[in-house]
Amino acid sequence: MTDGEIKVVTLDTLLVETMHFKEAGWRLMQICARSLKDNAGNEITYTFGDDLVMAHLRLIAEPDKKVPSVSHIYSSAFLYENEMHDLFGVEVEMMTLDFHGHLYRIKDAAPFKK
Repeated sequence: MTDGEIKVVTLDTLLVETMHFKEAGWRLMQICARSLKDNAGNEITYTFGDDLVMAHLRLIAEPDKKVPSVSHIYSSAFLYENEMHDLFGVEVEMMTLDFHGHLYRIKDAAPFKK
């Protein structure tokens, strides 16, 4: 991938594409979620780095669809995935470490879910 490229993935292709980065020696830099308008789900961007080059996978997760965890590929992903669950209401399947909605002590469940 070229620097800054964003590749759109689906629930079915997320794990395969993530594994390509892992096998190529890229590191997971961050996972960022944002709510889409009118409760249309969430846009989730996975950012990977190789030296000074960054590339991204972008997933549109529809409401009530479960997103597969990438934490068995990149162990640090469990923090991002728990955050997405707690703040945006994203249901993530098979996290290696699931805080079950208690990563943060917050008043309202999924406060950034629109």
